[in-house]
Amino acid sequence: MPRVAPLRSRTSAVALAGGVATALLLTGCGGDSTTATEAGATPSGTDGLSIVASTDVYGSIATAVAGDAATVTSIITDPSADPHSYEANTRTQLELSRADVVVENGGGYDDFVDTMLKAADNPDVRVVNAVDVSGKAAGAGEELNEHVWYDVPSVRKVADAVEAALTQAAPDDAATFKANADAFDAQLATLEQTITADAAATRGAPVAITEPVPGYLLDALGAVEKTPEAFSEAIEEDTDVPVDVLQETLALFTDRQVRALVYNEQTTGPQTEQVLAAARAAGIAVVPVTETLPEGKDYTTWMTENVEAVAAALRP
Repeated sequence: MPRVAPLRSRTSAVALAGGVATALLLTGCGGDSTTATEAGATPSGTDGLSIVASTDVYGSIATAVAGDAATVTSIITDPSADPHSYEANTRTQLELSRADVVVENGGGYDDFVDTMLKAADNPDVRVVNAVDVSGKAAGAGEELNEHVWYDVPSVRKVADAVEAALTQAAPDDAATFKANADAFDAQLATLEQTITADAAATRGAPVAITEPVPGYLLDALGAVEKTPEAFSEAIEEDTDVPVDVLQETLALFTDRQVRALVYNEQTTGPQTEQVLAAARAAGIAVVPVTETLPEGKDYTTWMTENVEAVAAALRP
């Protein structure tokens, strides 16, 4: 199985039932699971170049590079779904068995893709693993934040890897892929310029989070995360937050120690709701972020809006 980047994954709770991957469950942050059909995944045809992406974020990146030269299928597309808790089906298996290129996040985020690829009879598929391509997994002694699509330099590397994979799969379209990748790169450059300009006013701004989803964006803006690590870890892993940690987190708002709360609106629960209520009661800016694209948005439009919303909340 040719790979643009080697696969790396950490242990995740995956259950496989019935025959060749007829049902698959990836658990993590919690929340309702969504099947590929319910999520609105578009089936690829049997002819032409086929790309399968684990989420519509990577589907958008792949589409930007492929243009009309390939059919792109995003497995998870529902903006209300929690990608950490996902139940795949036979349709997903079929899409992966036909794919020329697969784009996944890696880092333990979407292990269902690797599990199903192993069961698929598709030895020639080319796999782009975003975490591996980003180089973020190489940080010794650091906990990996797998949400690398919030890091624009990593997205540029993913786009380059997609271009390379598509060129290998369809060399006659190499010029098209390069032109598309160059145009997407120009959009990313504009996005980076916006972040750099905003960072002049947001650098050093104290901020709270519920999960590390927006971490790379906050780092790029120079913000300083004040949330206890034990809180965000518990929320992400769908475990109870210790009472003392919850009180410490709530104090960030009651004592007005932060300028904004940036929270993952796709994963909520009683303790997250307590934090949201405390922030609003204290008049602290609340900025929602997501792990998948809002309807009708592409990657650069969506991320530009995220940057603008977060930067506005962090400015003095």
